[in-house]
Amino acid sequence: MSTKVTVELQRMAHAEGLPLPAYQTTEAAGLDLMAAVPDGESVTLAPGQYALVPTGLAIALPPGHEAQVRPRSGLAAKHGVTVLNSPGTIDADYRGEIKVILINHGAVPFVVKRGERIAQMVIAPVVQAALVPVVELSATDRGAGGFGSTGR
Repeated sequence: MSTKVTVELQRMAHAEGLPLPAYQTTEAAGLDLMAAVPDGESVTLAPGQYALVPTGLAIALPPGHEAQVRPRSGLAAKHGVTVLNSPGTIDADYRGEIKVILINHGAVPFVVKRGERIAQMVIAPVVQAALVPVVELSATDRGAGGFGSTGR
C-alpha cells in the first residue's frame, strides 16, 4: 500500500506544452521527468560527455520529504545513458528548477530531444539523524570489515 503526499508543482515557460510528470503504471515508484530543451533543439551527449538537462519544473515538497532523481533503466540498458549523481537529491526547501545531470557511458553519441523521458523522480520521507559523539562504537560480528568482507 502506498501513501500519497501533496507536492506543489510549478511549470516554467520553457516546459509549456510538455506533459506533467506521471507514473507510467499504477504501482510505479517514480514519476518520469522530461527534457525541456527548446523546441527544435536538442542536446547531444558524446560518449563520456555529461550535461545538465532542464525539466522546466520546480516543486514544493512537504517538510520531512525529499525527491530523488534516478536513472531510467531503459536509457541505461539500451544506450548507456544514466544520471551522473544518482540519486540526485531535491531537498524540501529547494524551489529552483529541477535539472538532471545525464552522462553517456555508451559507445555512440546520444541525442536528448524535447519531451524525452530522461529520469524518474521518487518522493520519499526523510529521517534526520541526531549524531552523538562517542569514544568507541559497540562491537558487531562484522566489525570494520567492508568492501567484499562478507563474500564476493
